[in-house]
Amino acid sequence: MRFIAFLCVVFAFGAADAQTRAPATPAANQIDINSASRDDLMTLDGIGEVRADAIIRSRPFKLKTELVERRLIPEALYEKIADKVAARAAPVAPAPRPTAPVPTKR
Repeated sequence: MRFIAFLCVVFAFGAADAQTRAPATPAANQIDINSASRDDLMTLDGIGEVRADAIIRSRPFKLKTELVERRLIPEALYEKIADKVAARAAPVAPAPRPTAPVPTKR
């Protein structure tokens, strides 16, 4: 019986802690720095025309941290927008299937 009471207390504190945390930006709402338009990039705080153009010219990105590593934005700005951006890989087209040789008539 004590064990059940203990689990209830642990669960209650865990649930309360989870409710007080700020929700992270869902991946669906993040801006993909590899495919976003100039206007989409400019919706981010601190990203104006010049930085948006620099991001577009510097594509593709493997990681969103490359924005700082390539000195496109300062680290302080990255910390503000990191949860709002993602660097998704471009979809890879499937390799074309080899076609069978067409028999020729003689």
